[in-house]
Amino acid sequence: MTIYFIDGQFTERDGLKISIDDRGYYFGDGVYEVIKVYGGKLYTAKEHINRLFQSASKIKIAIPYEETQFMEIANELISTNKILDGHIYIQVTRGSSPRTHHFPQPAVTPVVSAYAVSNPRPVAAIENGVSVKTVEDVRWLRCDIKSLNLLGNVLAKQEAHEAGCTEALLHRNGLVMEGSSSNMFGVKNGKVYTHPVTNLILNGITRQVVLALCKDLGISVDEKPFTLDEAFEMDEFFLTSTTSEITPITSIDGSKVGSGQPGPLTVKLQKAFALQIPSFIMGE
Repeated sequence: MTIYFIDGQFTERDGLKISIDDRGYYFGDGVYEVIKVYGGKLYTAKEHINRLFQSASKIKIAIPYEETQFMEIANELISTNKILDGHIYIQVTRGSSPRTHHFPQPAVTPVVSAYAVSNPRPVAAIENGVSVKTVEDVRWLRCDIKSLNLLGNVLAKQEAHEAGCTEALLHRNGLVMEGSSSNMFGVKNGKVYTHPVTNLILNGITRQVVLALCKDLGISVDEKPFTLDEAFEMDEFFLTSTTSEITPITSIDGSKVGSGQPGPLTVKLQKAFALQIPSFIMGE
């Protein structure tokens, strides 16, 4: 029996009631976050919840909850649903109102929902690497907002999937942006390259963790745009996300990256990342 959270109540699936007038349904008018759970414990939860509030503020949604309340909701979902390894999904929409493009006046109460899912760490992908397909980035210009408007991401991911690849490597005007659901990093001559934080990418929480690890390990980082041509010349490549952690990319459009195996610097970062996860999880 799975327990969900919606509008202040914990309920079974049969008790979920979402209005057809919810603006998330009509317009994708809302924001969301995904928080990783390791060993029944939330990982980087404060960072995710802070970003949820930032995204909501950027689209002028006033979330009717405090950070501590989201923590309590998430922990209750973990406990009630007996989640060991998995993630929490949190979504906030502007609320329910008859369909008009402008914001409802007077303002309506935002709809807050959340649920917990069990899923194992993607060990095979982490250890062996994945392939990606280059896809033109046709998304809107506010990718820094973690909004529900994900059709561009979905189409890119589907194109990669149909090509037998795990992820899409998005490029705009010849420059590498990010993945459809991840951030992208290249490694050349021992230096890590990744797109800087702008409106064109999402500042991933795992991205931030990796940059902090690079600083701790004395690994040089250059946050600047690099070209698609340069991507094919990288010694190593990897992607990051909440559910993918640090995943090596071993081929781009069928061309091997470096030796075609996870690179040494990528593996070094993986090991450093693993030290932040409860030791009994890593011992499985």
